[in-house]
Amino acid sequence: MTRPRLAVHGHFYQPDRRDPFSGEIPPDETAAPARDWTERVTDDCYAPNALRGNFRRIGWNLGPALATWLRERRPDLHAAIVAQDDGTNAIAQAWHHSILPLASLRDRRTEIRWGIRDFELRFGRRPAGLWLPETAVDLPTLRICAEEGIRYTILAPWQAGIDGDLDTRRPYRVEVGGGHSVVVVFYDRDLSTAVSFDPAATQNADEFVRARVLHRLADPLPGGQAPLGLIATDGELYGHHQQFRELFLARLTSWYGSGACDPHLEVSPLGHVLSQAELPALPVMTIRERTSWSCHHGVLRWIVQCPDAVDGRWKQPLRMALDRLSGAVDMLTDALVAPLGVDPWEARDGYVDVASGYARPDAYVARVLAEAEAPSSNDDAPVGRAARGVEPARRAARRGRPRSARGSANLLAGILAAQSSRLAMFASDAWFWDDPSRPETLQALRFAAHAARTMDALAGSRLEEALVADLAGVRSSATGRDGAALYRLALTQVGQRPPA
Repeated sequence: MTRPRLAVHGHFYQPDRRDPFSGEIPPDETAAPARDWTERVTDDCYAPNALRGNFRRIGWNLGPALATWLRERRPDLHAAIVAQDDGTNAIAQAWHHSILPLASLRDRRTEIRWGIRDFELRFGRRPAGLWLPETAVDLPTLRICAEEGIRYTILAPWQAGIDGDLDTRRPYRVEVGGGHSVVVVFYDRDLSTAVSFDPAATQNADEFVRARVLHRLADPLPGGQAPLGLIATDGELYGHHQQFRELFLARLTSWYGSGACDPHLEVSPLGHVLSQAELPALPVMTIRERTSWSCHHGVLRWIVQCPDAVDGRWKQPLRMALDRLSGAVDMLTDALVAPLGVDPWEARDGYVDVASGYARPDAYVARVLAEAEAPSSNDDAPVGRAARGVEPARRAARRGRPRSARGSANLLAGILAAQSSRLAMFASDAWFWDDPSRPETLQALRFAAHAARTMDALAGSRLEEALVADLAGVRSSATGRDGAALYRLALTQVGQRPPA
């Protein structure tokens, strides 16, 4: 038997705080002394961990919106973090941090493809693993991951489809259909909880190993294989949520990862372990459908009144309003793009190059139009049953059909920008907390406003009017405002004209 192995995975993520109308992050005085919270967490966490080389010795994923901000605003730090990927330890993340089991299959595939493409652009290689936002999972999501070339992911132990105790000290294989399977590693609940929520546990790395780790990994697996313990946490706890914990992480991973200091333990990134040629055949495991790591009631936290929420009655009306807006935007997209001879969904999948900052919108749109064939259009082809506010799209598709290359480019650019905001408005943060007056929900409403206003300008539709009416069912128990008032507040805060 070789030494037991301990792996640490950090989920490094910040919500997208950009104003979608200006592209800038507004200053936030609550983040003082920093300009805004993205900058504050960067100074507290990402920079110190990069300085100490921690990204080189752990497994990690870097949220694409955060990584894009780092590349634009802190390019030296972005380069330092990327350089600490050794070819196995970094993994991708679904782009917008939406709860994938609640998304349409087309949106799930786009989010996963965007995450993979962003990783390729940033790291210059294909990712072997992918972080599912909030580890929210179901079989269709894993099937898409497998079809897109993802080999493994990380889940919480209670997401395993097993009654009784689960041995988390080994990877498992989940069969997802169609001859595909995905490797799943279930993290150690006790170790991960201690690191995340017990500051006393991580004051001394050596004591942490002696008191909490060694006994959990002492017994070999059947066949004498070395056990694996995985600690999975938010990466921000190393320096931001818990001050100086980047020092704990440095000691844990550099000293015990050196290969010589302790004959009883080897600390190694998860990707290293899973890439070993001698990895034994994996036992088959099932999963519990529509579960996550941060809600013990499946994914209710992002849909309805979760039993753990103080007041979650606003969550379902918000999701329903955004779902209806999403469907309307998609109908308009199909109607308006049809005359261009472009597959709008293939074009949306490729738009990640723009969202991640590696291509200019005009250059990307020009390339898409140049590559498109020009099929003859059928003005009488049905657009589909129009949703509220969408009926003008049929007339707009005929009346406003672009008559020039510039018109086509402007139309497609606007539609893809609206689609990007329409995806962004489903970021999980909007539903995570107990009241919709928080900044995370207001940010989702800004993305919704940008999507609706962009499509209304292009198609002569009335999506914003319908959205405001639908938001009336949302109510903040903290402020007494309904969703329409919160929508107006969200726009006013970034200098946009609220609807009449």
